[in-house]
Amino acid sequence: MPVSGVAPYDEGNIFARILRGEIPARKVLEDDYALAFHDISPQAPVHVLVIPKGPYVSVADFSVKASAETVAGFWRAVAATAHKLGLEDGGFRVLTNCGHDAGQEVPHFHVHIFGGQPLGPMLARRH
Repeated sequence: MPVSGVAPYDEGNIFARILRGEIPARKVLEDDYALAFHDISPQAPVHVLVIPKGPYVSVADFSVKASAETVAGFWRAVAATAHKLGLEDGGFRVLTNCGHDAGQEVPHFHVHIFGGQPLGPMLARRH
């Protein structure tokens, strides 16, 4: 089923290239469903990206096209990554951007895990 407003998957995007081993990444965790690696431009002391191993453009695309097993496996990998990084006690943030207005920069579904310091409000407060 197509997802409204989602462009076709681009096999040349940077995350697809990382999955194929064409671009190196500092891996944190890898399993059958996901790859987690350190962001090259961290926005917090801990900033890791988790990407599914399939060709999904966004969380909307992923939720429609991925099997229930893949969805569960991916989110378990997100939780396992936070655990492996030792973020559970202090807390962490999981964020995904979906589409242009949200600031999605790479057209491959991914989540950011932020931690290692108090992160403050999720969005700037409106006055």
